Amino acid sequence: MSASTLLERLDGVKRTGADRWLARCPAHDDSHASMAVRELDDGRVLVHDFAGCAVADVLAAVGLDFEALFPERAIDYRIRPERRPFPAADVLRAVEQETLIAATGAAYLANGGALTDDDRARLLLASKRIAQAIRESRHV
Repeated sequence: MSASTLLERLDGVKRTGADRWLARCPAHDDSHASMAVRELDDGRVLVHDFAGCAVADVLAAVGLDFEALFPERAIDYRIRPERRPFPAADVLRAVEQETLIAATGAAYLANGGALTDDDRARLLLASKRIAQAIRESRHV
C-alpha cells in the first residue's frame, strides 16, 4: 500500500512536506488535524495520532488493517530505522490548536470569566494532548 490508500479515507488532509501529511483522526471526534502520516522510502506508512488514539483504532475506523501500512514488496532490513519519524514542525502543527484553546481559556479566566464543565473538560483534553506530544517527542 502507499500512503494514498489511507489518505483518501481521511478528512482534513494537509501535506506538510515530502511524503508527510496531517489529517483529522477518524478514531475520535477530531475537529482539527491531530494525526500525522508519513510514507518512508521503502513504502512503509507511519501513523501517529497526537491525541493518543491507537493505530489499530485509526485503521479500524477507515476499514484497514496493519497490513495496509506495509509495502507488498519485501522490506530491505539493511535500511536504517527512522530516527525521527515525525519532524518537530509536524508535531507543532498538530498541537497548535490545543495551545490556542489553552491560551483562550487562560485569558478568559484572567479576565474574571467562569468556566463551564464542558470548558474545563476541553482544557483538560488540550493539556493531555500537549503532554502526549511532549512525551512522544522524547522518543525520537
